[in-house]
This record gives sequence, structure tokens and C-alpha cells, in this order.
Amino acid sequence: MEIGIVGLGRMGGNIARRLMKGGHKVAVFDKNPDAMRALASEGAKPADSLRNMVTTLKAPRVVWIMLPSGAVTENAINELSCYLTAEDTVIDGGNTYYKDDVRRAGELKSKRIHYVDVGTSGGIWGLERGYCMMIGGEEFVVERLDPIFSTLAPGAGTIPKTKERHDRDPRVENGYMHAGPVGAGHFVKMVHNGIEYGLMQAYAEGFHILRSRSADTLPEGHRYDVDLADVAEVWRRGSVITSWLLDLTSMALAEHGALDNFSGYVEDSGEGRWTVEAAIEGAVPANVLSAALYERFHSRIERSFADRLLSAMRSKFGGHVEGRPPVGNKS
Repeated sequence: MEIGIVGLGRMGGNIARRLMKGGHKVAVFDKNPDAMRALASEGAKPADSLRNMVTTLKAPRVVWIMLPSGAVTENAINELSCYLTAEDTVIDGGNTYYKDDVRRAGELKSKRIHYVDVGTSGGIWGLERGYCMMIGGEEFVVERLDPIFSTLAPGAGTIPKTKERHDRDPRVENGYMHAGPVGAGHFVKMVHNGIEYGLMQAYAEGFHILRSRSADTLPEGHRYDVDLADVAEVWRRGSVITSWLLDLTSMALAEHGALDNFSGYVEDSGEGRWTVEAAIEGAVPANVLSAALYERFHSRIERSFADRLLSAMRSKFGGHVEGRPPVGNKS
């Protein structure tokens, strides 16, 4: 298929690359000329404006937006809506608030432009591993775009099939799903990221407890100078708490055991807040996810080893850079 990619950052550029490796024709636009040149050297067709990118695509056109949530994405979609025509499709693959998806889809519907929201997980590893995708939109539009999604998805790989999954959507076993109408994809991804906050916090606190066990304030016979990198590595192998996040934690600890290269200032990108808001709207108790969100706020006041480990995990899976220079306590 032909597709335009807007936004060639940590994930957008690799989405374009994976699609090109899969045989798709890709046009690209980004305000960073270096990012454009890099993709052009690999076979993408660069455009110097959104208007010109649209003109290079055959109708019905498909344009994937991979920009930060909020005004940047809003402005890009508004401008694209001036150039796209009936039966074209806008895909928002960023971390957009699902209620914004519903509103935007309604605005584009008056022009008969389709809107699909794709919650995309895979971070900076997606080019190699593929992207787990949670998709919202009209069924026939999602089916029409399946060649794009199937190329980006990780595939079944070596993961054993779950028993009793008879007569269920086979796309799920390949790493992507049609979650429902517009907004459903980003809603599922939002909760995914809320859970991610909780998992990361649990690992961070656990390793902080292990690290604190060598403190001089403890009785000598109760002190343990445990090698955290070795703990992470052994837990990766047969433990019930193994996960990709633990893999990345092991990598970070092996590289910099004390994590002094991180300040521990932990950002939240929105999804954790929205997940807690959704829990409140549904009167659902979400003690762990709420506490994990609040700890990220706390990290900006007083930072600990646990906070530095959170920063290290974010750096490993998403290439996230800490927002501010280190200040405050680094216990």
C-alpha cells in the first residue's frame, strides 16, 4: 500500500522503515530536515509540506500521524483535513486522549474522511520487534488497512498459543486487535500505559528495598550487599515476575549499577492521569495505578534510587529523556 507518515521521531521513523521493509510505498514529512533526509536515503519519498505529501499519494489516501498528543497533533489533522478528500483516512498512532479521537472523527465525518486511532506500543524497539497495536475505527476501514497493520505487527513469533482461544480473532495472536469503534484503540492503550506505570513502580520499589539492605543502620548480621544486576538477570529466567520491563531493567543495571547517570525526575505522558480519571468515572478502585502516578509527581520533588530506576526503564523502552537536570535528594 501507499501511506504518508507525519512525524519521524523515535517511533514514527521506524514505523516508516518497517513499512518500507514490508514492501509498502512511504511518503514522509517532518519539520526536522535531517530526519527527512535519513528516510529519503532509505527509499521514502520526502515532502516539504503536508499539502505536497498528500499530492504524492494515490486516492484513497492514508496518512499516519505520529506526533505528541495535544495541539501538535490537533493542528496537523486540521491542516490535513483541508487537503484530503472523501474516503481518505487519517490514522493517529500517538498517545492521544480517546475523547479527542471521538470529537475529531465526528469533525472529519462531515468531509467523508475516515479516522482510525491506533494505540501503538513498542517504543524504540519496534523496528526490530514489531509494534503491538490496539485499533479503533469502522470495521471496513480497519480491514482495508490490514496490510499496514499486519506489516507493523510483531507476528505470532515463538509465543505459545493460549488454550481455549477457539474461533477468536486471529489478528490478536499476531500482536494487533480491532478494539472497537473510534476511540477504543487509544482507550485500551491508555489503560495499558496505566498498568505499565504500576508494573514499573513495583519493580522500582522492590529493587530499592534490595539496595537498602546494605545500610549501616541495620544490624550487621541482617545486612546483605546483593548484586542487583544479578538479581534482575536471575529473575528473567523462570521467575513468575519475568517481563520485557524486567529485561530492560536487567540491561540498565548491568550498564550502570548505581544508575547515577539518571536524576530520577520521572515524567508522566498523560495516559496514567487519563487512566485514573477513567477509573473515577467508572467508580473503579485503582489503588496501585493511582499510587504509581502520584509517585511520578513525588519524583520531581525528592528523588530516590527507585525513581532513577524508573527513569532508566523509560529510557530503555522508549528512549525517553529526563525533563530536568538533577536536583534534590538522590538517596
